Amino acid sequence: MLIMRATDETYAAFQDVDFAEVIESMGRFNDEMIRAGVLVAAEGLDDAAKGVVVDYSVEPPVVTDGPYGETKELFGGFWILDVASLEEAVEWAKRAPMAGPGSKAEIRRVTSIDEFPQDNEWIQKERAWREATGQL
Repeated sequence: MLIMRATDETYAAFQDVDFAEVIESMGRFNDEMIRAGVLVAAEGLDDAAKGVVVDYSVEPPVVTDGPYGETKELFGGFWILDVASLEEAVEWAKRAPMAGPGSKAEIRRVTSIDEFPQDNEWIQKERAWREATGQL
């Protein structure tokens, strides 16, 4: 998973960029990954000010409206890729159209249901749901 990360500085730098240009560059990048057969999913995320944070450090959990107290790094969207290695994911991340101050991509491997104990009741229920919905 390639996770787009940005700071307030990133958003400020892109404030005057034509949104059509952003869509064009992201569209070209997404199309390249589609043609290479590695793109599984991709989504952008709405403005952080429209989101909430659920803090589980207290009981009951506390919900805080956005914008958040500190916005050092916000997730702006993600791509799920089906690649053979971390190195291949890094090569795709390097090509993402995300140049600018504070722009980063975090790469995380998405685990498979096959990596969990298959004799667990909850894993079996999830596997059945995934099979019923065509995800497996």
